[in-house]
Amino acid sequence: MKRPVLLIGGMDSSGGAGLARDLLSVQASGQTARLAVTAVTAQTDRRVLAVEPVAPALLAPQIEAALETGIGAVKIGAMFNAPLIRVVAALLPDVPVVLDPVLCSSSGHALLDPEGVQAMIALLLPRTTVLTPNLPELAALAAALGMDPASEREAVVDVLLSRGCRSVLLKGGHELPSSVSEDILYAAGSCPLAFRSPRFSFELRGTGCQLASGLAAGLARGQDVPEAIRAARCGVEARFRNAG
Repeated sequence: MKRPVLLIGGMDSSGGAGLARDLLSVQASGQTARLAVTAVTAQTDRRVLAVEPVAPALLAPQIEAALETGIGAVKIGAMFNAPLIRVVAALLPDVPVVLDPVLCSSSGHALLDPEGVQAMIALLLPRTTVLTPNLPELAALAAALGMDPASEREAVVDVLLSRGCRSVLLKGGHELPSSVSEDILYAAGSCPLAFRSPRFSFELRGTGCQLASGLAAGLARGQDVPEAIRAARCGVEARFRNAG
């Protein structure tokens, strides 16, 4: 059964990332989506010019409206501050949740303040089916957890799992250059599962958004986590091939 995916995140005026990329990813998977906007941004591929978070009183009814029709999964992206995170945590339905911990833009602009990071860890992590950090985000989460940012990846993942999330998909796109791009799925009580694909010689914006929203779409149509990851990664790889 195909049920809509609720996409929660920011609007990227360049169309390269955020809800614009999420929506394209979900539609490409054959699913429909509902949107809840956390902020409006003005940005290009190179810089962020302005960010205006919405009021919590505006975010709440967006989510409530989406839930009226029934939701199959939720993808959470950029949240910007703790008050918005508290709204989302209070309204999350009992469905699979993919949390993409967007802490800064690809151009380096901070998109979540320290209080917001702590709120995300305390309130959203225990509700998360799959957390999808890249390597810089994992290091930032380690620091927020009181760990050395240079800690072994598995040690940080173990702490994240102990905080309540059911699995962590560690994205390897920021790994040292090689011919292969590798993401690794960690879940408590299971052996790590690696997903590999060719590494391309150029970069595209919004691939993290695309992967997480594609994963949420797979979960919404009843796929298990590894199957949904494979389908989402195929979508990202196809985009690279078409852009090459």
